[in-house]
Amino acid sequence: MTHRFAELASAKRFLIGGPACGLLLPLLLAGCGGGEGLSSSSSSAASAPAPAGISRDALVGRWGIASFHTDKDRKRTEAEARAGCKQPYTITQGAGDGVMMHVADDPKPYELRLKAGAGGKTYVGFEAPAGDPQDREILSHSKSMLVMRFVDADAQRRYGTFIYARCG
Repeated sequence: MTHRFAELASAKRFLIGGPACGLLLPLLLAGCGGGEGLSSSSSSAASAPAPAGISRDALVGRWGIASFHTDKDRKRTEAEARAGCKQPYTITQGAGDGVMMHVADDPKPYELRLKAGAGGKTYVGFEAPAGDPQDREILSHSKSMLVMRFVDADAQRRYGTFIYARCG
């Protein structure tokens, strides 16, 4: 994750230092859809409804986290996630109806919301249709454990399937 972030930061420095930047940057920004950023909270006609099976409160709390890439490693990973409570990851309520969490390749937390998808699937992500590439699919949940994976195939390949074990 850090390596990818460093590559992106390096690329930004290169582009900003280029002599044509003053001419190209306004044109590029004009095509970005009105300046809406990743954390935009404007409502969208394409946004997905909240799922009925899980609430925001089910995600809020302190969690031990671990990830696995193959199903044979799941049991061991569950134990590693419980051990992760020594340095828990905290999910808090957002200012709107979402939760504050990190996204792939970005050290800054964003407000993400729960979304109902096709076939009864549940996602957490930005204000966008359910199943967006930046979303995570919630594969299972209980009071003590969450299992999520990234929708984006590249992020899923790099990070694996996450197990969140509730601390305390």
